[in-house]
Amino acid sequence: MQGEPVNSFPRLAPEAERGEVRRITVVGEEILHRRCREVTEFGSAELAKLIDDMFATNQVAEGAGLAANQVDVDLQLFVWDITDDWGVRHVGHIANPVLDEVPAEHRRLVEEPEGCLSVPGPYRVVPRLDRAVVRGRDKDGDPLVIEGRGYFARCLQHETDHLRGHLYVDRLAQRERKAALREMRDTQDEVFARRAAVARQLGK
Repeated sequence: MQGEPVNSFPRLAPEAERGEVRRITVVGEEILHRRCREVTEFGSAELAKLIDDMFATNQVAEGAGLAANQVDVDLQLFVWDITDDWGVRHVGHIANPVLDEVPAEHRRLVEEPEGCLSVPGPYRVVPRLDRAVVRGRDKDGDPLVIEGRGYFARCLQHETDHLRGHLYVDRLAQRERKAALREMRDTQDEVFARRAAVARQLGK
């Protein structure tokens, strides 16, 4: 939890239990395509509420992580609730994240399918580093360092990209990007219906 191991954790994170579901922005909306503002006010009830709502929204959408601009908030903040390749669950949030540069001798790219809650439906193969270290602050302004490998590393890179105004489809060749967006248009209604069904099941 938040970079520290715990003995047990509920299936539904307490933040998701408390939070309300917000609308997820979709590729093409302006807020997804520009760099977000840094978080400057820590320890506020508003920031805590936003984090709770992001966890609830991510839970309903069955996501691994969610950035603030995906709920139409212009802040450098993301949350995650993800089980990695080794069966370890990671739950947390980070504000103003900065990815460490990985030395060339330790850079290993892995090509795996990747999706996005703001591109509902399609998955495409995207190369990502198999290890990531991200530094930032928690909701109270305390320094935070999170390290991930494999799928969790992919999540940390994907969400940090969001806060810079980039989506995974921006990493695709033009033809592949167009194909992914066509697929999204064909499948998004089904995805939205599934999210609504999960929300009803959770009483959200």
